[in-house]
Amino acid sequence: MSRAQAESVIKNIIREIAQECAVKGQAVSETLVAFMVKAVVLDPDNQFNVERTLTKDDVQKLIKTCVDRLLMSASPSLDTIKMQVYFDMNYTNRNEFLEEHKRVLESRLQPVMREITDSRARTREELEGLYRKIVSCVLLRSGLGSPTDISVVREATAALQSVFPQTELGTFMSLTKRDKERQLRELTQIVTGIRLFNKECGKGGEGIDNLPSILNEAIPSATMNIENELNNTRLFISRYTALIERQNAELLEEPEPDMLRQAVINCRQHEAFLKVLLNDVVVATDQVNTLERDLRSVLIQLQNTIQSKTAVPTNQVYPKFISLAKIWTGFQDEMVLLSVISNIQANLEPFTRSHKEVLQDSVLQPLLTGLILRTDEERIAETSGLDGRVEHAPHFKNLEFLFPETTRNFSQLPLQYKGFCGYSIAVHDRLLLPGNPLVGVLRYKDHFFCFTSKEAAVKFAADPDRYIAHIAEAAKRSPELIQLLELHMQFSTITPYGKSAEPGHMIEKPLTKRDSGIQTEVHPIESNIDPDYEWNEWEMRRKAIKLANLRTRITHSVQTDGSNFRRNNATQIYLPKTQDTQTKREKGTSVPKPSVFIAGLRGCKSQTTEAYKVDLTLDVNTHNDICD
Repeated sequence: MSRAQAESVIKNIIREIAQECAVKGQAVSETLVAFMVKAVVLDPDNQFNVERTLTKDDVQKLIKTCVDRLLMSASPSLDTIKMQVYFDMNYTNRNEFLEEHKRVLESRLQPVMREITDSRARTREELEGLYRKIVSCVLLRSGLGSPTDISVVREATAALQSVFPQTELGTFMSLTKRDKERQLRELTQIVTGIRLFNKECGKGGEGIDNLPSILNEAIPSATMNIENELNNTRLFISRYTALIERQNAELLEEPEPDMLRQAVINCRQHEAFLKVLLNDVVVATDQVNTLERDLRSVLIQLQNTIQSKTAVPTNQVYPKFISLAKIWTGFQDEMVLLSVISNIQANLEPFTRSHKEVLQDSVLQPLLTGLILRTDEERIAETSGLDGRVEHAPHFKNLEFLFPETTRNFSQLPLQYKGFCGYSIAVHDRLLLPGNPLVGVLRYKDHFFCFTSKEAAVKFAADPDRYIAHIAEAAKRSPELIQLLELHMQFSTITPYGKSAEPGHMIEKPLTKRDSGIQTEVHPIESNIDPDYEWNEWEMRRKAIKLANLRTRITHSVQTDGSNFRRNNATQIYLPKTQDTQTKREKGTSVPKPSVFIAGLRGCKSQTTEAYKVDLTLDVNTHNDICD
């Protein structure tokens, strides 16, 4: 059988099951029927072989089994499945819901928008009718009052005329369809901002509710309702868990053990959904506080801008009116979100009535006598000390236990089975007890398991595959565990509600060890590159002359009217300094002046003349004495 044929057969089976349930007075959705078909096929007690083609008898048996299960009364297991299907079909995360809400609003406004953008008004009456449609469109899009209220329409018309007078319709008609839609959105935001500002000033605001005040009252009330219901659910969990532990210890058969386990699973699922809703309310609280701060800030800016002025430039006030409108849209979104959260919470409660009807207080009170009811927090506190930690042992050589001091992202680890103890689920037949990560988180095949005690962790670590297989078999008998414990990896045909709505979701791995390497650089010391180096002698001379000229200059600063009294200005100059000038100085030394006299040149009585030299040079000191 091809895949298309198999899908066609399954659709026919689902349709036939839904019809039989409707005939017997029970309306069920096709999603619930599809989930039940998968649950019945997975249950080994039904003996369906998924490896072979179903015969006609198998199909009839499957239909009958599914119808019987869907029509069961007072079945906590069936109620848990219905609760999961309802939550999966009606809950979505914040961003997706807001996008869907805006898309629905746009689709509802499309007929009105189309009438305006496609209008070919020419006469005066037609133009007046077009203007009234624009006013109605602005009111419908803003959500501030009803278009049928005369006072609201008059106020909106007055605000629109101050921005978009009727004489501008001719220009509006000449625009393209896309530009018309864009201008209508801008007009809606500006008119909304004007009306909100007038309400703040006490000059208008017809039909505008005080959303911040309403939210400040509604959010604490919604938080209180969810917390009260969460506390009641946890009380049932502690009661049922104590009775199951007593049955395991004393081998009692009252009340029915399987019914108690179904009730615990139902309460645990209800608790998980309430936690999701409570977290959304907390996020809404923070968002409302942020919007209130932004609203006060924009209103103060508008008051400072407008004050008592008769005319204000549009480029100053229009952006602030648009910001005011966007903030108010945020308040409207929070109102819708809070309403949806409250509706989901109220609609979850009917899925918890079966265990309350079967396990009534009159039946449980005698059995609870002498039992100590412990909450999840008390159970975790009992094993949070150093003595409760798993110690490393030789038989754990292929396994690894993670602790807060050895794992940086310990609190973000994706714990298997939604944090419930796998040992308790396998050994105590689907008993859901919260694990304590401080005992030690077991890392096995990239999955992370936590346990209620050190003993449970040691026993589970001795043979993890066996306990994992036991849990898978338990999920086949109780298919609601597939969604609650997020066993979609073992049952790939079913996707958990928390994962399908989060695109791009990735499981974060623990950061305990990492591979790192280092490579030695060829030249670890950076080369010394002088950016001011010059090889040209003439370029160096030019720079030197330039620097020399700068030393004879002073720095000037100019202060304008715009910069006056805004900042301090400083000027740095070179102060004159004392300089000496060195000139040439004559200097000499005294030396003896040579003096020679030649005697005998004048002749004498003899016939021959004999000349000779006489040295008359005086010593320097002797010469100075003679001069003195």
